[in-house]
Amino acid sequence: MIKDELIKLITEKGATVGVIGLGYVGLPLVVEFARHGFPAIGFEVDRRKADSINSGESYIGDIESGIVKELVDGKRLRATLDFGELKTCDAIIICVPTPLRKTKEPDISYIMAAAEQIKTRLRRGQLIILESTTYPGTTDEVLLPLFAETGLKLDEDFLLAFSPERVDPGNPKFQTHNIPKVVGGVTDDSTAAAAHLYAQIVKDVFAVTSARVAEAAKLLENTFRAVNIGMANEMARLCYALNIDTWEVIRAAATKPFGFMPFYPGPGIGGHCIPLDPHYLSWKARQHGFDSRFIGLAEEVNSRMPDHVVQLVADGLNQKRKAVNGARVLLLGVAYKKDIDDVRESPALSIIDRLRAKGADVHYHDPFVKEVHFDDAHTVGGGEPLQSAPLTDEELQTSDCVVIVTDHSGIDYHRVCQLTSLIVDTRNALNGDVRRESCAHIVRL
Repeated sequence: MIKDELIKLITEKGATVGVIGLGYVGLPLVVEFARHGFPAIGFEVDRRKADSINSGESYIGDIESGIVKELVDGKRLRATLDFGELKTCDAIIICVPTPLRKTKEPDISYIMAAAEQIKTRLRRGQLIILESTTYPGTTDEVLLPLFAETGLKLDEDFLLAFSPERVDPGNPKFQTHNIPKVVGGVTDDSTAAAAHLYAQIVKDVFAVTSARVAEAAKLLENTFRAVNIGMANEMARLCYALNIDTWEVIRAAATKPFGFMPFYPGPGIGGHCIPLDPHYLSWKARQHGFDSRFIGLAEEVNSRMPDHVVQLVADGLNQKRKAVNGARVLLLGVAYKKDIDDVRESPALSIIDRLRAKGADVHYHDPFVKEVHFDDAHTVGGGEPLQSAPLTDEELQTSDCVVIVTDHSGIDYHRVCQLTSLIVDTRNALNGDVRRESCAHIVRL
């Protein structure tokens, strides 16, 4: 049986593993397989990424260049633009983006492009695994029929499974090797082979009964966060209206040892998962006549947070007898979370755009992001790119308002408080001694 052949090959570390897409998910994954002794090939369409890997340089903060260089020099890892080499791989893992269309419907075009590349090289003895987040049913309703067009048969010639990616960029505690892996195959044999493959690099593997379950589990994880963040954001806006400290309210509630899990408000949600994944679930629900109202409400609340931040800036400036129009506003941080360089879906982009639309002179400082560009989603006030400004005394002193959008840990917030007159803190970065010693007027989310 093909399952037994693959399991034997995997056990003996003879299986060549190919990973399509070397981004925040794919690069750590292919590196982990190489580190555990598997011949590993990364497939990319971006020549700069492939050249970087082959020269031993990492472009992702969680992966050290030294590790990449060691694996490349040891002939265990390489990257290529030649998808013809997929034929040499025994296991192929798809880790490509799954964005939304402007209509907020799923865009699986990257998955389809990768699958077409696999289809033309599909041979007997291969295990195909999809990791890209998508709606339940993609693996067996879209990929399986596509691969079946080759004449090869599932379980007899090839195996097919889904295993949701779980990455948290910048998290030093949880990385690929110690994050439990959920695996669901289109068939039992596919589940067994995929679970065995991941068990070589991941401590805990949790097998489920189908690819659909695995696909839905990923969407539940991120929808759970989106809904609860939405609740925290709505509470923040209510507390602002009532002149109550939101953060103190959350700290107080979090003392309850059961039945409560603290979630925190922010300027909006960013990254590839939380802003996008719930739409995949609600879209699929609509196909079956189900209205997922909780998901829609959370998205509505979260998407309005950049507007709320701009209102906080306007309120703070108003107390200083200044207008937003013509004000010099400095954003601290544009990455979607602290201590990383990822700006995907970052609320900072929407905040910049809205401030520009109101006539503000907007600047930003981010030690991780040298430049930001604006696409069609962030062009109300003008889409000109911005470069990170040095955080000099003059930059702080000449700013009418400083907005802490991303609470990078390398920024001296005490210095910021001493040199600026108005701060809008969307992350509670100034809680504690820094806040008490400050001479600045602080507006907190």
